[in-house]
Formats: sequence, C-alpha cells, structure tokens
Amino acid sequence: MTLLQKILNSKAGAAALILRVPVGLILAAHGAQKLFAWFGGYGLEGTGQWMASIGLEPGYWLALMAGSAEFFGGIALALGLLTRPAAIVTAFTMLIAIFSVHINNGLFMANNGYEYALTLLVVTAALAVQGAGSFSVDSVIAKKLADK
Repeated sequence: MTLLQKILNSKAGAAALILRVPVGLILAAHGAQKLFAWFGGYGLEGTGQWMASIGLEPGYWLALMAGSAEFFGGIALALGLLTRPAAIVTAFTMLIAIFSVHINNGLFMANNGYEYALTLLVVTAALAVQGAGSFSVDSVIAKKLADK
C-alpha cells in the first residue's frame, strides 16, 4: 500500500461525513472572513492589523496563513478531499488560536474563551485519525488506486 493510499483509506463510514461537512463549512466561512472580508469579516488587511496588535507578527502573513488553512482546509474537509492532511492543518491552526488568542479568557465563548476553538480542534483531530469515511472524494480516489 502506497503512502497516498494510507492517507486516503478510511473505515470511518458515515459518521465522518456528519463531522466533516458542517465543521468544514464553518472553517471555510471563518477563513473567508479573514481572506475576503465575507460574512462580516475584516479581510487580510484588517485581520493582519488585529493579529499584529496582539503581538502576532507579521500580522498580514499570519492572517493569510490562518485564513488559507481555514478556508481551503474547510473546503477540503467538507468534500472529503485529502481529509487527513486538511484536518491536521486545521487542527494545528485551532491549537495556535487557542494558545495565542483565547487561553487567557477561560473556557467560555461569552468571554472570548477557547471552547469553540477546542471543539474544532477535537473534531479535526478525530478526522485526522479516522479519515474521511466512505462518502468522500478520498474514498473514490482510494478505490480507483486499489483497482490498479
């Protein structure tokens, strides 16, 4: 079995679909806020300035990286395309968000705490472990590779 087949194969079934699609869409929407100023976001300039203001430098570049991880990783998760790598990237992004932005505010979102980012981290970590499941682009590609 090739490395690509190991990345794509999953025995997760339909449960992965239930996790992937809503979490992927939510991550993509948050990334779109950072990248394109959609859905009430501030775009790269505004997000980059905010990141710089809290000590994350260079702000623009980090906004581009975080926004891209969330937007493109979220789309990949929703489709079930390269799910494990996308899940790892988005989980890492949530880990950084927790410790650089939310940790000092406690658990609850009402205080800008880390509960939501932690939830996204846990779901994406689970997807990194279990893979995309049977209803995914990964599954289709894995079957085609196995048939060769």
